[in-house]
Amino acid sequence: MNKDFLSKLGLAEDNDGTSTGSQGHHNPNDHIESYSPVDGALIGRVSTTTREQYDQVIETAQEAFKTWRLMPAPQRGEIVRQYGEALRKHKDALGRLVSYEMGKSLQEGWGEVQEMIDICDFAVGLSRQLYGLTMHSERPNHRMYEQWHPLGIVGIISAFNFPVAVWSWNSMIALVCGDVTVWKPSEKAPMCGVACQNIWAEVAAANDLPEGISSLINGDYTVGEFMTTDTRVPLISATGSTRMGKIVAQTVGARLGKSLLELGGNNAIIITPSADMDVVLTGALFGAVGTCGQRCTSTRRLIIHESRYDEVRDKLATAYGQLRIGDPLDQNNHVGPLIDQGAVQMYLDAIEGIKKEGGKTVVDGGVLEGPGYESGCYVKPAVFEVEPGSKMAQHETFAPILYLMKYSDLEEAIEIQNSVPQGLSSAIMTSNMRESERFLSAAGSDCGIANVNIGTSGAEIGGAFGGEKETGGGRESGSDSWKAYMRRQTNTINYSTELPLAQGIKFEL
Repeated sequence: MNKDFLSKLGLAEDNDGTSTGSQGHHNPNDHIESYSPVDGALIGRVSTTTREQYDQVIETAQEAFKTWRLMPAPQRGEIVRQYGEALRKHKDALGRLVSYEMGKSLQEGWGEVQEMIDICDFAVGLSRQLYGLTMHSERPNHRMYEQWHPLGIVGIISAFNFPVAVWSWNSMIALVCGDVTVWKPSEKAPMCGVACQNIWAEVAAANDLPEGISSLINGDYTVGEFMTTDTRVPLISATGSTRMGKIVAQTVGARLGKSLLELGGNNAIIITPSADMDVVLTGALFGAVGTCGQRCTSTRRLIIHESRYDEVRDKLATAYGQLRIGDPLDQNNHVGPLIDQGAVQMYLDAIEGIKKEGGKTVVDGGVLEGPGYESGCYVKPAVFEVEPGSKMAQHETFAPILYLMKYSDLEEAIEIQNSVPQGLSSAIMTSNMRESERFLSAAGSDCGIANVNIGTSGAEIGGAFGGEKETGGGRESGSDSWKAYMRRQTNTINYSTELPLAQGIKFEL
């Protein structure tokens, strides 16, 4: 395989000891090795951040914050604009790295980098729109208003499935807000983090920016704990499993810090009698098998009206039979590998559990073997019929497993959809306006994202992204999500020669 994209991103194939901080803090004796799930080859080694190095990164970030917070927001936006331009220059190479290190299709890899570019554009505009409010004071000759100030250091912990985009959602918004960032990428995709940091270093150097505005640390959960327990990091934005998020929330909450959590999803599409079957098949298929089922927004459940059930099941089975599984950098393939052998085992355990529970096989799963599948991470997307009360369907399995279940009326369908602990993404396929509005009402979907006639997977950066219940309640990316990265301050100015008290209180000597 041609791996020129590594050198274009400042990465040497099988390189030893890349940077953990903005300008390279190094521990040659302790490394993370990154192996591609595509072919099992070693991509490179990244040095693990020690406690001493971490403290050095934080101290450097604190110093950088003193300068960065005083730079006018539109000027910070100009730096982010330049980073977006650098991403355009490196889109092909970075997209290929994402595909090779994580295993998603090349189209999805390029799409992830495009998300980064889009959030840069959004953040540039936002840099001139960090609005507060003015309020009328009850006291004469007084003015009240609120303004927003940066928090300081934003700690970002990201997951392997979106190894660059989710960092950018957080980092680009935080930067225009005046924060500085420290990022711990997933230990399963560390080279993507180093590549993004290398691109940032180009922009920082061209603008003579201080070290520490954007920093990188590497390691397992113990390095993440450096940040979650650190009072110098007022906000932790963490993306990952619900189990991980509960630990982060408790740890950060114990020190009265702030946490922004984007956790698991168990997303459903309700298919009504009036649904357009072409839309259904496209939305359900990509939602279930895109990124090999390793998106927090992946479609896990299809809740199908009994009058359309057999039709949907049979057409879906035919469509699954046409999927091409293989090297994700080959654009002829639809589905790449799972991230590693551990993910494969969880996939196999889930299928065994479904069958023990009585689930009926529609499209059987299994691990693929033979030429092109040497990494052992390629699996067959699977489909099972289950009862709405299935215990297995209550859990998120980060793999391409789809559950089919029947319903008879819309109230029942919404109840089934909302019955799981997670609350990220949801969708309804219908041509009936009343059904769509019922689904979007306060008595409808309980998810942070509710779509009509599109699938559960994929979101534009203009809308706030996140979910409820065990998904964590956080919101990233668009809308007014920027407020999570800033602190609100209410100001009252008295321009009179007297000092009247609020609520008419009298205090006279």
